[in-house]
This record gives sequence, C-alpha cells and structure tokens, in this order.
Amino acid sequence: MNTEHLQYDYLIVGSGAAGLLAAKALAEHGSVALMNKGEFTDSNTYQAQGGIAGVFDADDSIENHVADTLRAGVGLCHEDVVRQVGERGGAMIQKLLAWGTPFDGNDEGLHLTQEGGHSHRRIAHAQDATGRAIGETLWKHVQTQKNIHCFQHHIAIDLVTSHHIGHVRGKNRCLGAYFLKSDGSVMSIAAKHTILATGGAGKVYMYTSNPHAATGDGIAMAWRAGCTVRNMEMMQFHPTCLFHPHAPSMLLSEALRGEGAHLVDALGHRFVFNYDERGELAPRDVVARAIDHEMKKQGDDCMFLDARGLGEALILKQFPNIHQRLMALGLDMRTTPIPIVPAAHYICGGVATTLAGETDIEGLYVIGESACTGLHGANRLASNSLLECLVMAEACSQKVIEGTSKQASMAIPAWDDAGIVPEQERIQIKQNWDEIRAVMSHYVGIVRSDLRLRRAKRRLMVVQEEIANFYWRHPLSRDLIELRNLALVAELMVRSAQQRHESRGLHYSTDYPQPLPIAKDTELMPE
Repeated sequence: MNTEHLQYDYLIVGSGAAGLLAAKALAEHGSVALMNKGEFTDSNTYQAQGGIAGVFDADDSIENHVADTLRAGVGLCHEDVVRQVGERGGAMIQKLLAWGTPFDGNDEGLHLTQEGGHSHRRIAHAQDATGRAIGETLWKHVQTQKNIHCFQHHIAIDLVTSHHIGHVRGKNRCLGAYFLKSDGSVMSIAAKHTILATGGAGKVYMYTSNPHAATGDGIAMAWRAGCTVRNMEMMQFHPTCLFHPHAPSMLLSEALRGEGAHLVDALGHRFVFNYDERGELAPRDVVARAIDHEMKKQGDDCMFLDARGLGEALILKQFPNIHQRLMALGLDMRTTPIPIVPAAHYICGGVATTLAGETDIEGLYVIGESACTGLHGANRLASNSLLECLVMAEACSQKVIEGTSKQASMAIPAWDDAGIVPEQERIQIKQNWDEIRAVMSHYVGIVRSDLRLRRAKRRLMVVQEEIANFYWRHPLSRDLIELRNLALVAELMVRSAQQRHESRGLHYSTDYPQPLPIAKDTELMPE
C-alpha cells in the first residue's frame, strides 16, 4: 500500500475542548494537524450539559472548591493538582467569556448553578448545553487560524515511537502516528510533539451517556506505545440517564437535581436520603449506587427523576434542550417523572500524566479525559471535567512551546499491509463488540466482586485473541480499530479493579466493602 506522508510541528488527535484549545494556542508557534475520526462536533465536549466550575461568588472561595473536590475524590486526589486546577477556574471562565462563549447571565454577572458534591453555587453554564457552547466557540477560533490543518474522518491506528522503529538507545520518543482515511488508505503524520485528546471510554458499557466515538482510543494507543495507566477501575456512572427502550442514550443533567429535582421510585417515594444525608446532592458515586441498589431491591428496571417541582418557567429557561428532546419522545418533565438508570459517564483514570499532559514517552502528551492527573481521585466532582480539559490544554501548550526549538522530526516508515487478505464476513466484529460491553456491564459495573472480575478477565482474554487474529489478517476499518482499542481498555479496567482490595469512591467491591486506611493509586505499566 502506498502511504501518504505528512509532517507538522504539532499533531493533535481529538477535537473536544482540550484538543481545540491546544490547537488554538499552538497555531501561533508552528503548524498544527488537528485530527478527528468523525465530524469535529463528535466529542464528549459537545454532549456536556451541566457546566464548568469556577469560583465567582463572594460567599465562595477556592478553598471551598478544593475541599469539595477532595471530599468527592475520597482520599485519592492529588491535592497539589486539585489546588492548581481550582486556582485557574475563574480565570479560564473569564477567557471563555472573552472569546465569546455565551454563558448565562446578565449585566450583574454570571448565572451560577449548583450540582451534587458542591457546597456553593459555582457552575457557569450556557442553559443545558454548556459543552456545545464552549466547543462551538473554540471551533470558530480554530477555523480562523491558517496554521491549523483540520482532518475529519481520519481515525488514528497507532502511535509511532523511536523504540518501535529500532532506535532503542535513549528514552523512547513519540514520532507521530498512522491514520486510516475514509477511503481505506493509510496516512502517516510525523510531528515534533503529539497530543492525544481523544476523550473517554464509555462505550465499553451497554448503557452510557457518551457518543459512539468514546472507545478509549487514546488510552489504548498510549498503552501500546509504552505509557503507564492509573486508576483505570474508576469509571463514573452518571446517576440519571434516560431509560427508554426505543431511544438513544440521553443524559439528564445533574443541574436538574441541583435546582431541586427529586429521585423517586415508581410509587413516588424519595429514597436517596436512606443512603446519604445529602440526598440528591450527594456525589455521583453515592447517588448512582443508591439508584442501582433500589432497582435491585425492588426488582424494577429503572427509577425516576421528578422535576415537576421546578416549575414550567425554570424548566423552559434553564433546560430547554433536555425538555425538547424528551418531548420528542412523548415525555414531559413538567408533568411526569422521567424514567432513569445510571450509565457509564466519565473515566476518572487514564494515562498517567502531569497537569501539563506529560507522559512516560518524550514528545507524547495526553490531555482531557484520556489522562489521569490526580484531580478526580476516586470520584469526579461535577463540572470539574471541562475545567480540567481546558486547564490541561493551556498547561500542555505552554510546556510544548518551551520545548519546541529543541526537537526535530524523524521520518516514519511506510505502513506495512503485507499478507492482508479480504475478510469473508464481518459478523465477528459485532459479536466481539457486543460481548465486551455485556461482560463489562454485568461483571465490572457499579458493584464488583472478585468472582465477577475473574470471569470478566477470562472472557476478555479470549475475545482479545479473536480480535488480534482478525486484526492482523484483514483490512483495517474504523469499527475494527475501535474494537481493538475497546477490548484493551476493558482489560486494563479489570486488571486495575483486581488490584484494589477495598471499596473507595467509584469502585465498590462486595468482597472488600470498607476502604483501606491509606488511599493509593493503582498503576499498570506495559511489559
């Protein structure tokens, strides 16, 4: 196969908030290739409803934000990182405002809302579509930059490092990556610096709030390249995802509960206070487990979110997009409680990085949800994720700019597809995809056990062997690349869960129901 070869100063994979801001910042210092495997709006950022946390109210303080984050993280947060991110929250929101982000507010200031785990109102938002507002604002700026070259429908296959091509002396260095184009051909991009901003891995579960693209690509590629991963067992389940047999997954923002919506069972009884004195405003791990426990105890398929008490005016003003999408399904939250289930939402673990996205490999940075900086610990505090994405992108860009003049690009070998034969059928891809998601949902969900984890690992090893045999023999496709990544991320999550012999935050084990006296990260390193 003839491989198209391109070269840039900076290669950015992913076009959510982190990737867009990094591209915007780096374009003034060199050429940028901005890659997305789908459309540029296909990211978790564009799905984010609630908002972005920052201290603005006179009654609030950075210390309060730090304390809330540490409390939610149940002892596993890295306090220095929490403090650095918290200190930059207000300034980052001010920058977004200056760039044109349409946050809700008036001449007197921003309208701030409150979400679970927060002790004060500090969530800046754009109605119930904050991520989309931020993404569209940054995308407008990116499109005006001549130095940014945007590639849609180019899915990353793998990173290329110096060790991979035989340069084994010295520290391993990232040289760029291979990409599969929409026409089936392969393109290589060499870069002085490569930034992975590929988002999360929610599609590893059957129920998720994430878009289809969230298949853990960056985490899997970084692992194969030689990076350490941290706390991969910490998958956050959003408590309130629409339960509807004939509709795609839909998130019902935590801001609804922040404004006073209640969680009830089929008889209308509020139940979360039975599990935590904070009720619906408890952190997400507590609320999700409460819902899961009530569903199992009562034998019901779902619980309900009752927003009727908010009143029509507030619902239409602050949650118009959620309201419209529900109405299209024949559901009116002004008059009827909405059926909900917990769904995989955000992975708090990921590639082990600094706040600037630095990894074990020179020239490779990972930012946003694919990274694990220590901010979220054992449970992410609501609306800290968009903040982390943007703070990391800014810090990463500064670090990259400092080192740009010291680096030189190296040539990447042509893609080798020798021995590839056309597949006879593709049913194996669908079968493996469905099996991974079923195994993870049944055995590695909100509640785990040693037995469930052993069963999950055993089956995932078989599935990975089947995928590898298919992958190396047949032509590449987007769904095959995603399947390979999904299977690897699932394995890393199970292996990490088996390391944690306690219950802490998002990881609850029936075999180890109590937390250990000292909280420690779990880490896995490639052999």
